Parts: sequence; structure tokens; C-alpha cells
Amino acid sequence: MAVDRGLLLLFLLSAAALAGVASAAGPFLSDGVFQVTAGSTGRSLLQAKKDCPVSFEFQNYTIITSKCKGPTFPASQCCAALKEFACPFYMYLNDDSNSCASTMFTYINLYGKYPPGLFSSECKEGKLGLSCADVPQRDISAANGGERAQLLAWIVLSVVVASLFH
Repeated sequence: MAVDRGLLLLFLLSAAALAGVASAAGPFLSDGVFQVTAGSTGRSLLQAKKDCPVSFEFQNYTIITSKCKGPTFPASQCCAALKEFACPFYMYLNDDSNSCASTMFTYINLYGKYPPGLFSSECKEGKLGLSCADVPQRDISAANGGERAQLLAWIVLSVVVASLFH
């Protein structure tokens, strides 16, 4: 029993350490976010993805559509607008196990009528992807149905950790 608790504690501490290392570079939008718009094919298409916990259908896309306009679609304005819109959701968009990135780009392209691959070809930064460090974070709690799930996960994690010490 003590070995099981020790292994669980080791696992939880390792997961926390990995999360800390990942966040040390600051928030970013992974280049993988653009895979869905570039016509990616492969094994991931064969695997079922979880529903996105963010309600992208109810977001305000004027952040992008008011700044990223054709016919020239200036890269600096389009990429800045994309980051302003998407960075608050970077944790969900970078998760390959859900449909958030494809859902978000479906709505962006629906409302903006952008040429295919516009953002994936124009918006490039560092090796991790687009940095969200300089983007002011806005409150997404009203539009984010996943906040309750995240709170529930923290509660469950707290209970598990607390049970290790009783």
C-alpha cells in the first residue's frame, strides 16, 4: 500500500514538474495548431478526438475579421489578430486529443472567408510556435465550458494527494 502511494506521488510530482517545464517557456500556440488548416493527413485522422471544451461557435470573431482584411491580408495585422483571439485558449488549442484547433479555424474561416492556409503560411515565430507571452490575456471563463472540468480535475487531484497523507 505504501509503495502504491509512493508511486502515485512520484507520478503526480513528475507530471507537475513537466507542466512547469512546459510553462517555463511561456504560453505559445504550437505549430501543430495549423496542421488542421494545412490539410494534414495521417494517423491522427483515424483516431477519434474529444469534443472541444471551449464553445468556439459563440466567440467574437471581430477581433480577427476587423483587423485581417483582404485583398492583401497583411501578415503583421492578421497574425497579431490571430494571437489576440487564440492565445487565451492556447492550452486547449495545443491539445492534439481534442477538436479545438479545427473547430476554431472552421469558424475563423467561416466568418473571415480567408484563403486556405493564410495563417499557417504567414504566422511563424519561434521553434515552439507563436508566442503568447506578449498578448494580454482576457477572461474566457464566460465562454469556456471547460473551466468547470478544469476545476473538477484540480479538486480530484487535491483529494488524491490529500489521501496520500492520511
